[in-house]
Amino acid sequence: MQQTPQAVQRCHELLLWMILHIDKFPRVRRFTLGERLETRLLSVLENLVEAAYTKNKKTPLIQANRQLEIIRHLWRLSFELHVISSQTYEHGAKLINELGKQVGGWLKITESTVETP
Repeated sequence: MQQTPQAVQRCHELLLWMILHIDKFPRVRRFTLGERLETRLLSVLENLVEAAYTKNKKTPLIQANRQLEIIRHLWRLSFELHVISSQTYEHGAKLINELGKQVGGWLKITESTVETP
């Protein structure tokens, strides 16, 4: 049985934590900014799971990395619009960055090995 990669578990935990905060967004932001954050994070999770179970890991990891960059901007925008507190922003940004480092490390390892299609 294959063990779940740490990046997948971290993404799951980030999603769980962030959804609890998105649920508290004001109605005017929950269905725009909040929905986009949640949807993008779900895409990251899907890409990481795909990378975990396919031979060609590079493409889904690049997609996950790109989605994380968009999430960073959406999260910052949430703070700048006063939807979340500075403490929530800082903690979320830290979790996003940690996940980004894991995805980047996984991508670097993948690029250093020869993949077969």
